Amino acid sequence: MQFQVPQFIEVEDKIFGPLTFKQFIYVVGGAGGAYVLWRMLPSFVAAPLILGIGILTVSLAFLKYNGRPFINAVEHGFYYMMRTKLYLWSNKTSKKTNVAIQLERKTPDYIPKLSDSKLRELAWSLDIKERIAAGVASEGELGSDSVMAMRTSKDALVK
Repeated sequence: MQFQVPQFIEVEDKIFGPLTFKQFIYVVGGAGGAYVLWRMLPSFVAAPLILGIGILTVSLAFLKYNGRPFINAVEHGFYYMMRTKLYLWSNKTSKKTNVAIQLERKTPDYIPKLSDSKLRELAWSLDIKERIAAGVASEGELGSDSVMAMRTSKDALVK
């Protein structure tokens, strides 16, 4: 037996022409409010109020904010204004020891020089490191600016 699965369940049905039931209620309510203001107040006072009601009516009936009906945004804004707000602030500062502060301030052991060609300096540095690791670097190449020779565990046992 086959059953027909409903589709488009998130789309509201159009009941009054091109309007859904909610849209129709908003439009009728806005028009009624505008009519009451027009009849009760002088026209120079009623006109700005009617314009405001018209904008609110059109917004409620047709505007979507972030893909959701505008009435939800109005509701959330109203709740935000009326409810109490709880602000939490934690003043937990960790007391660092002098040793930790000195470790943070410690300068790095090797500071590279600024030169015209970074690629040339990097290639030279890598070449020297390879020669030092191989043990073929001369004393002149082991200047104060270069990286010091690394000792392996095998070298440490021999000496």
